[in-house]
Amino acid sequence: MSEQKKTVVIGSGAFGTALAAVFAHEGEDAVTLLGRNAGLIETMRETRRHEAVLSGVELPAALDFTIDPDILGQADTVVLAVPAQAQRAAALYYAPYLNREAVIVSAAKGIERASGRLITDVLNETLPHHHAGALSGPGFAIDLARGKPIAMALAFRSREIARETAEILSGRTFRIYASGDPVGVQIGGALKNVLAIACGIVEGADYGESARAALISRGLAEMSRLAVAMGGEAETVRGLSGLGDLVLTGSSRQSRNFRYGVALAEGNFDSVNAALVEGVYSASVASELASDHGVQMPISSAVARVLDGKLDIAQALDELMTRPITTE
Repeated sequence: MSEQKKTVVIGSGAFGTALAAVFAHEGEDAVTLLGRNAGLIETMRETRRHEAVLSGVELPAALDFTIDPDILGQADTVVLAVPAQAQRAAALYYAPYLNREAVIVSAAKGIERASGRLITDVLNETLPHHHAGALSGPGFAIDLARGKPIAMALAFRSREIARETAEILSGRTFRIYASGDPVGVQIGGALKNVLAIACGIVEGADYGESARAALISRGLAEMSRLAVAMGGEAETVRGLSGLGDLVLTGSSRQSRNFRYGVALAEGNFDSVNAALVEGVYSASVASELASDHGVQMPISSAVARVLDGKLDIAQALDELMTRPITTE
C-alpha cells in the first residue's frame, strides 16, 4: 500500500474550496483547506458548507480546514488557489512554512500585471527551492465541487513531476493531463479570460453566434502565436487549457469574464466586480507581451483598449472588420 500523500489548498474562495473538495472526495490522501478568515473556516468545519460561493454543496467529510500555516510543513503538494495578482504575495507569506520537498501548483489563470511575467516564473523566483507548476483548463467551481466530470492540464518544466502530481490530484471525476509546457498552458489560461470578455461583448451587443464562433477561432490563433513566441507549443493551446477553457468561458454567464464583457456592451457596470475579473488585468499585459515579441494580436489589443477607455465597442468592431485581408 502506497504512503498517504498530504495536499494543502491555499485559498478559501470558490475555486480553492472546490479543488479541495474534489481532491478530498477520493479519501485516499489527506487534504486540508488553508484560509485566513477564521470565521469562515470555522463555519465550513462545522457546517461542511460554503454557501456564499458554492450554494447547496456539501463538502466531503474527509476535508479538513485550518487557518494555521504550520500545516504546510506536512504537505507534499501545495495548491495556490488565489488570484493571479495575489500569487506573489501569498508565496512570500507562506514560504517560511513550506516543507522543503513540497511541489507547488498555481491554480490561477492570469499574468502578473506588475511584471508581465507568467505565474510559474513568479513562483520560481519567490520559491526557488520548489518545483512550480500550473493547473488550468475548463472547469467551473460549482461543477468541480459537485463532482461533475472535468478534465484539466497540469504543466511543469519536468514532465515526470507533472505526471506524478497529476496522479496524486486526479480522481474519478477529475482527470488531469500532464504537460511539460507551462508556457503554453498559462498563455492559454490567461488569454482565454481576455477573449471571454470579447465573447461577452459580442453577446451583450447582440452581434450573433456566428461572430462569437469567428472570435473564438481567431482568438485561438492569437493564443497560439504568443505561446510559440514565448517558447511554448501551439499544440498545447489547442488543448484543454486554451481552446477547451475558451469554449467554456466564452459561452457561459457562469464566467465572470464573459459576464463582464456583457456588462461592458450593455453599460451595466455594477453587475460584475471588476476586481475579480482576471481578464481585466491580463488584457493590457497580453497586449504588451505581443508588442515585445512582435506578435499580431488584434482582438486582445482591441479588448485592452476598450477596457482602458481608448476605444469604444463600435470602433473596435469596425477596426477588426476592416483590417487588411490575409490568409488564415
